[in-house]
Amino acid sequence: MYSMILVPVDIEETELTENALSHAIKLAKLSGAKMHLFHVLPDASAFMTAYSFGIKEFENQAVVKAEEKLEALIKTIDMPADKLSYSVSFGVPRDEALSLADELGADLIIIGSRRPSVKTYLLGSNAAAIVRHAKTSVLVVR
Repeated sequence: MYSMILVPVDIEETELTENALSHAIKLAKLSGAKMHLFHVLPDASAFMTAYSFGIKEFENQAVVKAEEKLEALIKTIDMPADKLSYSVSFGVPRDEALSLADELGADLIIIGSRRPSVKTYLLGSNAAAIVRHAKTSVLVVR
């Protein structure tokens, strides 16, 4: 059914992450798929342009912290280690997730989403943007 499932997660949003992961784990186990967890950090230069000193150190610390959280999350998943992977990048969640889906050859993207709010309708959500632009199937979990 599936061979590679990409799961973009927000490591600061536990409920969204857990909801998406529970579905991803079930589908990965049923189909024998590999699962790749992915977190996007905001581009540090976007909010530190005036203070360029220390951007690389800030980015490195952010990546280390995000990787630690993803590693801890992966340890809670009851799947063989060779079926699990993760990565962290900087940028726009939609663009980074879609690029990684192509790179990995993901045949399913599973992403958590909240119930839409006025802010979401005006600005759009990451899940909606991924659904609109993905070349592969997307499962949005609420």
